[in-house]
Amino acid sequence: MSDHRKITGRLVIATHNSGKLAEMRELLAPYGIEAVSAGELNLPEPDETGTTFVANARIKAEAAAKATGLPAFADDSGLCVDALDSQPGIYSARWAGPSKDFMAAMTQIERLLQERGATEPTERKAQFVSALCVAWPDGHLEEVEERVEGQMVWPPRGDAGFGYDPAFLPDGHTRTFGEMTSIEKHGLPPLGLGLSHRAKAFVKLAEISLAR
Repeated sequence: MSDHRKITGRLVIATHNSGKLAEMRELLAPYGIEAVSAGELNLPEPDETGTTFVANARIKAEAAAKATGLPAFADDSGLCVDALDSQPGIYSARWAGPSKDFMAAMTQIERLLQERGATEPTERKAQFVSALCVAWPDGHLEEVEERVEGQMVWPPRGDAGFGYDPAFLPDGHTRTFGEMTSIEKHGLPPLGLGLSHRAKAFVKLAEISLAR
Protein backbone atom coordinates (compact mmCIF):
# COMPACT_ATOMS: atom_id res chain seq x y z
CA MET A 1 0.00 0.00 0.00
CA SER A 2 1.32 3.43 -0.97
CA ASP A 3 2.45 5.85 1.73
CA HIS A 4 1.64 8.77 -0.57
CA ARG A 5 -1.22 11.08 0.34
CA LYS A 6 -3.70 12.78 -1.98
CA ILE A 7 -4.40 16.51 -1.78
CA THR A 8 -8.07 17.23 -1.14
CA GLY A 9 -10.00 20.37 -0.30
CA ARG A 10 -8.32 23.71 0.28
CA LEU A 11 -4.62 24.23 -0.30
CA VAL A 12 -2.27 27.06 0.64
CA ILE A 13 0.27 28.02 -2.00
CA ALA A 14 3.21 29.08 0.13
CA THR A 15 4.59 31.91 -1.97
CA HIS A 16 4.58 35.70 -2.08
CA ASN A 17 5.98 35.66 -5.64
CA SER A 18 3.25 36.67 -8.09
CA GLY A 19 4.93 34.93 -11.02
CA LYS A 20 5.23 31.61 -9.20
CA LEU A 21 1.68 31.97 -7.86
CA ALA A 22 0.26 32.41 -11.35
CA GLU A 23 2.10 29.34 -12.64
CA MET A 24 1.10 27.18 -9.65
CA ARG A 25 -2.56 28.18 -9.94
CA GLU A 26 -2.55 27.30 -13.65
CA LEU A 27 -1.02 23.91 -12.92
CA LEU A 28 -3.52 23.17 -10.14
CA ALA A 29 -6.60 24.39 -12.02
CA PRO A 30 -7.44 21.11 -13.82
CA TYR A 31 -7.62 19.31 -10.47
CA GLY A 32 -10.36 21.48 -9.01
CA ILE A 33 -8.33 22.40 -5.93
CA GLU A 34 -9.23 25.61 -4.12
CA ALA A 35 -5.95 27.44 -3.66
CA VAL A 36 -5.18 30.51 -1.56
CA SER A 37 -1.72 32.06 -1.35
CA ALA A 38 0.41 32.84 1.67
CA GLY A 39 0.51 36.43 0.47
CA GLU A 40 -3.28 36.68 0.38
CA LEU A 41 -3.40 35.30 3.94
CA ASN A 42 -0.73 37.80 5.05
CA LEU A 43 1.49 35.01 6.31
CA PRO A 44 5.07 36.02 7.13
CA GLU A 45 7.81 34.75 4.82
CA PRO A 46 10.01 32.25 6.70
CA ASP A 47 13.78 32.52 6.56
CA GLU A 48 15.03 30.17 3.85
CA THR A 49 17.98 28.71 5.71
CA GLY A 50 18.22 25.45 3.78
CA THR A 51 21.23 24.52 1.67
CA THR A 52 19.23 22.79 -1.08
CA PHE A 53 16.13 23.58 -3.13
CA VAL A 54 14.27 20.71 -1.44
CA ALA A 55 15.12 21.96 2.04
CA ASN A 56 13.92 25.49 1.30
CA ALA A 57 10.68 24.27 -0.30
CA ARG A 58 10.06 22.21 2.85
CA ILE A 59 10.69 25.21 5.14
CA LYS A 60 8.10 27.30 3.27
CA ALA A 61 5.49 24.53 3.05
CA GLU A 62 5.81 23.50 6.70
CA ALA A 63 5.58 27.11 7.92
CA ALA A 64 2.37 27.73 5.93
CA ALA A 65 0.82 24.42 7.02
CA LYS A 66 1.57 25.15 10.67
CA ALA A 67 0.18 28.70 10.43
CA THR A 68 -3.06 27.76 8.69
CA GLY A 69 -3.85 24.17 9.66
CA LEU A 70 -4.19 23.39 5.94
CA PRO A 71 -2.02 21.45 3.50
CA ALA A 72 0.52 23.82 1.96
CA PHE A 73 2.28 23.64 -1.39
CA ALA A 74 5.67 25.33 -1.88
CA ASP A 75 8.25 25.62 -4.61
CA ASP A 76 11.90 26.51 -4.36
CA SER A 77 13.57 26.99 -7.67
CA GLY A 78 16.51 28.67 -9.26
CA LEU A 79 19.06 28.90 -12.01
CA CYS A 80 22.30 26.91 -11.89
CA VAL A 81 25.02 27.94 -14.37
CA ASP A 82 27.70 25.31 -14.93
CA ALA A 83 30.56 27.74 -15.63
CA LEU A 84 29.73 29.64 -12.43
CA ASP A 85 29.98 26.56 -10.22
CA SER A 86 26.18 26.20 -10.26
CA GLN A 87 25.58 29.76 -9.08
CA PRO A 88 23.27 31.53 -8.40
CA GLY A 89 21.47 28.31 -7.38
CA ILE A 90 19.42 28.59 -4.20
CA TYR A 91 20.37 32.28 -4.06
CA SER A 92 18.80 33.07 -7.46
CA ALA A 93 16.21 35.46 -6.01
CA ARG A 94 18.76 37.15 -3.77
CA TRP A 95 20.97 37.99 -6.76
CA ALA A 96 18.12 40.21 -7.94
CA GLY A 97 18.21 42.16 -4.66
CA PRO A 98 15.34 43.60 -2.61
CA SER A 99 13.96 45.38 -5.69
CA LYS A 100 13.78 42.08 -7.65
CA ASP A 101 15.90 43.56 -10.44
CA PHE A 102 16.42 40.46 -12.55
CA MET A 103 17.86 42.47 -15.42
CA ALA A 104 20.68 43.43 -13.09
CA ALA A 105 21.04 39.79 -12.02
CA MET A 106 21.19 38.58 -15.63
CA THR A 107 23.75 41.28 -16.38
CA GLN A 108 25.86 40.09 -13.45
CA ILE A 109 25.72 36.49 -14.72
CA GLU A 110 26.78 37.62 -18.20
CA ARG A 111 29.68 39.65 -16.78
CA LEU A 112 30.91 36.64 -14.81
CA LEU A 113 30.59 34.35 -17.84
CA GLN A 114 32.60 36.81 -19.94
CA GLU A 115 35.26 37.05 -17.22
CA ARG A 116 35.59 33.25 -17.34
CA GLY A 117 35.77 33.21 -21.12
CA ALA A 118 32.47 31.35 -21.45
CA THR A 119 31.42 32.67 -24.84
CA GLU A 120 30.53 29.52 -26.80
CA PRO A 121 27.13 27.84 -26.32
CA THR A 122 28.78 24.68 -24.97
CA GLU A 123 30.46 26.79 -22.29
CA ARG A 124 27.20 28.44 -21.20
CA LYS A 125 25.20 25.41 -20.08
CA ALA A 126 22.69 25.93 -17.31
CA GLN A 127 19.73 24.30 -15.61
CA PHE A 128 16.55 25.59 -14.08
CA VAL A 129 15.75 23.47 -11.00
CA SER A 130 12.43 23.22 -9.16
CA ALA A 131 11.72 21.42 -5.89
CA LEU A 132 8.09 21.06 -4.84
CA CYS A 133 6.88 20.16 -1.36
CA VAL A 134 3.39 19.61 0.00
CA ALA A 135 3.27 19.65 3.80
CA TRP A 136 0.30 18.66 5.94
CA PRO A 137 -0.29 20.03 9.45
CA ASP A 138 0.39 16.56 10.92
CA GLY A 139 3.89 16.54 9.44
CA HIS A 140 3.32 14.37 6.35
CA LEU A 141 5.42 15.49 3.37
CA GLU A 142 5.44 14.84 -0.36
CA GLU A 143 8.57 16.11 -2.13
CA VAL A 144 9.82 16.04 -5.73
CA GLU A 145 12.56 17.76 -7.72
CA GLU A 146 13.07 18.24 -11.46
CA ARG A 147 15.20 20.29 -13.83
CA VAL A 148 15.32 21.50 -17.42
CA GLU A 149 18.60 21.78 -19.29
CA GLY A 150 19.57 24.73 -21.46
CA GLN A 151 22.07 27.52 -21.98
CA MET A 152 22.46 31.19 -21.15
CA VAL A 153 21.96 33.67 -24.00
CA TRP A 154 22.82 37.34 -24.31
CA PRO A 155 21.17 39.75 -24.70
CA PRO A 156 18.00 38.54 -22.93
CA ARG A 157 15.10 37.87 -25.28
CA GLY A 158 11.38 38.28 -24.65
CA ASP A 159 9.31 39.86 -21.91
CA ALA A 160 7.09 36.93 -20.96
CA GLY A 161 7.61 34.80 -17.87
CA PHE A 162 9.60 36.22 -14.97
CA GLY A 163 12.99 36.12 -13.32
CA TYR A 164 15.80 34.77 -15.50
CA ASP A 165 13.45 33.46 -18.22
CA PRO A 166 14.61 35.87 -20.98
CA ALA A 167 18.24 34.70 -20.67
CA PHE A 168 17.51 30.94 -20.63
CA LEU A 169 17.25 28.95 -23.86
CA PRO A 170 16.00 25.40 -23.19
CA ASP A 171 17.73 22.61 -25.10
CA GLY A 172 16.06 21.71 -28.38
CA HIS A 173 14.30 25.07 -28.74
CA THR A 174 15.01 28.32 -30.58
CA ARG A 175 13.13 30.62 -28.20
CA THR A 176 13.96 31.53 -24.62
CA PHE A 177 11.50 31.00 -21.78
CA GLY A 178 10.97 34.76 -21.98
CA GLU A 179 9.69 34.39 -25.55
CA MET A 180 7.25 31.57 -24.76
CA THR A 181 3.65 31.86 -23.64
CA SER A 182 2.77 30.47 -20.23
CA ILE A 183 1.01 27.53 -21.91
CA GLU A 184 4.07 26.74 -24.03
CA LYS A 185 6.42 27.00 -21.07
CA HIS A 186 4.58 25.18 -18.31
CA GLY A 187 1.20 24.12 -19.65
CA LEU A 188 0.65 20.39 -19.37
CA PRO A 189 -0.20 18.17 -22.35
CA PRO A 190 -2.23 18.25 -24.49
CA LEU A 191 -2.25 22.07 -24.41
CA GLY A 192 1.41 22.59 -23.62
CA LEU A 193 4.72 20.78 -23.60
CA GLY A 194 5.18 20.52 -19.83
CA LEU A 195 8.58 21.98 -20.60
CA SER A 196 9.57 24.03 -17.58
CA HIS A 197 11.31 22.73 -14.49
CA ARG A 198 8.22 23.57 -12.44
CA ALA A 199 5.88 21.76 -14.86
CA LYS A 200 8.10 18.67 -14.90
CA ALA A 201 8.21 18.60 -11.10
CA PHE A 202 4.45 19.13 -10.98
CA VAL A 203 3.86 16.13 -13.24
CA LYS A 204 5.84 14.03 -10.77
CA LEU A 205 3.87 15.41 -7.85
CA ALA A 206 0.53 14.92 -9.62
CA GLU A 207 1.26 11.23 -10.09
CA ILE A 208 1.48 10.70 -6.35
CA SER A 209 -0.71 13.37 -4.75
CA LEU A 210 -3.32 14.67 -7.19
CA ALA A 211 -6.40 13.00 -8.61
CA ARG A 212 -8.50 14.32 -11.44
